[in-house]
Amino acid sequence: MDKSTKHVVGLIGSFLIFAVGLFRIVTESLSSTPLFVAYIFAITGFIGVIANGVELGKRKKLNS
Repeated sequence: MDKSTKHVVGLIGSFLIFAVGLFRIVTESLSSTPLFVAYIFAITGFIGVIANGVELGKRKKLNS
């Protein structure tokens, strides 16, 4: 698997984690997960999206 592909998969996964955490915080449904876990998901997902986006941007810039 190419490194760019790994970064894209990581970006998508981080975004999904961020989205689930944010959905839980905003709607306050999904009562099976505590609100604390939702904040952890939202924060770590956001950090993952930023980190993978930066790495993917660096890789695209080097290839062109």
